[in-house]
Amino acid sequence: MTAMIDYNAGNVFSVAAALRRLDEEVVLTDQADVILSADRVVFPGVGYADAAMKELERRGLVDVLRRVEVPFLGICLGMQLMCRHSQEGDVDMLSIVDAPVVRFERDVCRKIPQIGWNRVYGMDCPLFDGIRDGSWFFFDHSYHVPLMDQGCAARTEYYGYEYSSAISKGLFFGVQFHPEKSGKDGSRLLANFLSMEA
Repeated sequence: MTAMIDYNAGNVFSVAAALRRLDEEVVLTDQADVILSADRVVFPGVGYADAAMKELERRGLVDVLRRVEVPFLGICLGMQLMCRHSQEGDVDMLSIVDAPVVRFERDVCRKIPQIGWNRVYGMDCPLFDGIRDGSWFFFDHSYHVPLMDQGCAARTEYYGYEYSSAISKGLFFGVQFHPEKSGKDGSRLLANFLSMEA
């Protein structure tokens, strides 16, 4: 069973539908006992980092998410919230991965937000097993994780600027793109995640 974190951050139903198409049982929950007893945890989200952190705090989920000991996948805002601090609202986040989240600079990246398909390279974690390097995934974001010396599981280039489009630390994984909207490669990534064990 996969626990999907319920924190009023949107996009949960399309992710849940993608997982159910892979015959996975999905439970949308904010209950600590359900989250900590699940086989894996998915942390999707769209929206504003500061508001999302306040909602996680209101529901008592901040420490719960840090305590997860099974495969964990953050998607889009969910990936960003796994990091240390965001410029979006100047907010401290979960600090599962020691990385900042910053806004694209307009003088470098002419179109903000990045919305649409882009390539993912340097795939360096089990999420990407069987997926060709340079495959296309669907993005929709204005903030990003810069390239890191450790923890960068894949990278993407936007107007010549490279950033981390996937991160990992132990059983914690995050992707900036939306696998649930990324066709067969997105489905393969989700299937790879579902095959992981603690």
